[in-house]
Order: sequence, then C-alpha cells, then structure tokens
Amino acid sequence: MAIYMIGYDLHHGPEEDYDQLFATLETIGTGYWDCLESTWLVVSERSAAQIIDALKPHLKESDHLLVMRYGDEAAWLGFTDECQTWLEDYLRCSKASSPQTNDLSLSNLF
Repeated sequence: MAIYMIGYDLHHGPEEDYDQLFATLETIGTGYWDCLESTWLVVSERSAAQIIDALKPHLKESDHLLVMRYGDEAAWLGFTDECQTWLEDYLRCSKASSPQTNDLSLSNLF
C-alpha cells in the first residue's frame, strides 16, 4: 500500500456540489487524512493514475487535481492531536520542532 497526497483547486459555482468527490476520496483507499482545506493524504493500493480516473468524474473541466505518491520524508507543524497522530502513525516521522527544520525550499526537495 502507498500513501498519496491529493491536492486540488475547485472552482465552485453557485450550484456546484462536490459531495461525491469527497465521498470518493474517503473510500478510494483504506484510510485518509483531510486536515487541510484542499489537500488529502490517502492510503491506497491504486496507482496515481487510477486515483485520478476515480476522481475525474466528480470534477469540472476548470478544476485542478494533483496526485503524488508519498516519498520518504515529511515534516509538519500546527495540527491538532488527531491530525498529528495520523501523520505519525502513517508517515513514521516526527513533527518539525522549529520552523528552521521545516525548510522546504526547492533545493531541499530535489
């Protein structure tokens, strides 16, 4: 099983309803984390492309969607105990102890 980060920009209109998108995100794998407004972490046996295919019917053409498989390092700051516990259990990392530890410049990512 892999952990995927799913990020999106939804372009809501007055009649837009994304309930089916959120329901699919909740059931696309065996677990999920939704502690940010437009970013989810999902535990799934599916590939990134299969996740896109499952979510695409619930999006408008002007919406944006990114699905990335989790690598081997993560840091976070400022979450509730429940959100932090999920991250610790699934990512097996520690939260950042200071803002300096949480430097995510491009040179540190690649």
